[in-house]
Amino acid sequence: MRRLLSQFSHFVAVGLIAAVVHYGALIGLVETELLSPVPATLIGYCAGGAVSYLFNRRFAFSSDRPHREAVWRFVIVACVGFVLTGLIMSALTTGLDAPYLPSQVLTTAIVLFWSFLANRFWTFSERIRSPH
Repeated sequence: MRRLLSQFSHFVAVGLIAAVVHYGALIGLVETELLSPVPATLIGYCAGGAVSYLFNRRFAFSSDRPHREAVWRFVIVACVGFVLTGLIMSALTTGLDAPYLPSQVLTTAIVLFWSFLANRFWTFSERIRSPH
């Protein structure tokens, strides 16, 4: 349990760094009227995702899984998170006409739990060694 809590706290710390990148892009693109909130948040999600992979691999999960195995797994998890982000933000900002920043905070919380569990148990999990 202690290891799980440690991993989760490191994951959240990495997430805060990635969120600064994500929210910076989101706010910059929306406030300069270059994009509406949904496409802006998806661009921010991608930018934060790059930061997230590098720091999570090293600090949150201390993974020894080679990049050639971990990257494609991380991308799949991130793609699911990307779709969830788009759907949730669209439902909140377009469907419910909620303000974009509180909507993004809620979206981030939901996607955070999905990402942590998927990355912990699949992307950066310990590799099963063959018996030979």
